[in-house]
Amino acid sequence: MPLAANVPSGLRLLEPRRFGDERGWFAELWSDARADACGWPQRFVQDNESFSRRGVLRGLHFQKGEAAQAKLVRAAVGDVLDVCLDLRVGSPTYGQHWTVMLSADVGRQLFIPKGFAHGFIVLSDVALVCYKCDAPYAPEAEGSVNAFDPALGIDWALPQEFIMRSDKDIAAPDWAAYAADPVFRLE
Repeated sequence: MPLAANVPSGLRLLEPRRFGDERGWFAELWSDARADACGWPQRFVQDNESFSRRGVLRGLHFQKGEAAQAKLVRAAVGDVLDVCLDLRVGSPTYGQHWTVMLSADVGRQLFIPKGFAHGFIVLSDVALVCYKCDAPYAPEAEGSVNAFDPALGIDWALPQEFIMRSDKDIAAPDWAAYAADPVFRLE
């Protein structure tokens, strides 16, 4: 489970080794022991998966307070454009976003620390996105930022008329509303 070069703001790309032959391949996706050996003692308590069709955009979501979550995200099926938005006041990348393509064909995983909003859009016919969380889901701690807010400048790789979002995501507050009352601070 080698760690790729660190990416901005505490995000990390992990590139699990695949051992393949004519039958297919095998990969170890997570190991507490290997994470410890890398000096990264991350622990997860919940595994989730999300199945979606092309054009579905989920996000930008986060949990606040004691329920804040770090996540390890991968595409088990298909291709998604994954987006992380730094919500941490005091961070050199506060208010900036970072995108990465996650593909089942490549197997790359993205670690997202607490203090980021997260979302993705499905670019393949279907996608199964799997993610590990270090805190359980807590609906009372949900937060979101509107993924289409022009102030964020996120290129979602598909025209808006082909993108499907939930009513809840459409009604999410814009960046200015979050910035007026931020819930994360870099310490």
